[in-house]
Amino acid sequence: MRSPSIALAILMSFSTAHADEKAESSEAAKHAPALAAALNEAVVTLAAALTASESRGTPISAKFELEDGVLQLSVYTMKGAKFFELVVDHKTGKVTKTKPITGGDDLAAANKQSQAMAKTKRSLRDVVTKVEQANAGYQAVSVTAEIEGNAARADVGLLKGSDWKQVEDKL
Repeated sequence: MRSPSIALAILMSFSTAHADEKAESSEAAKHAPALAAALNEAVVTLAAALTASESRGTPISAKFELEDGVLQLSVYTMKGAKFFELVVDHKTGKVTKTKPITGGDDLAAANKQSQAMAKTKRSLRDVVTKVEQANAGYQAVSVTAEIEGNAARADVGLLKGSDWKQVEDKL
């Protein structure tokens, strides 16, 4: 999951979390029309991609993104102490690429996401399903596990047409 994307950032502290969330949400809203148009070709939901990736580890974040103008569905997973980025075909739901995450910002984000998942027994798939049910007409396009305060939370990015919103739920 690389920049520029509409994924939600892992937030460092409560005071900067709200500023970061606002900036990320603003950036996501700016890219929402292009992502919404690209999503017309997607058959697979974010929840289905999370399910497909579970055989390769525990999902810790996922998102639809435009990578060089092409729709991509990425899922970060953890297996033991190792992290992977999976690319799930948005038309078939099959994992088409697995890449180890070994350094840089991606590894730092994966470490923080795994810390959040270690504090819960709830899956990101369950959170996405619940949030979509509570927000009729919206489609989940991103989910990120995080620690906020001392609690595990999930940030879920939702689209309805090109209307973007972010919802937070406890893990």
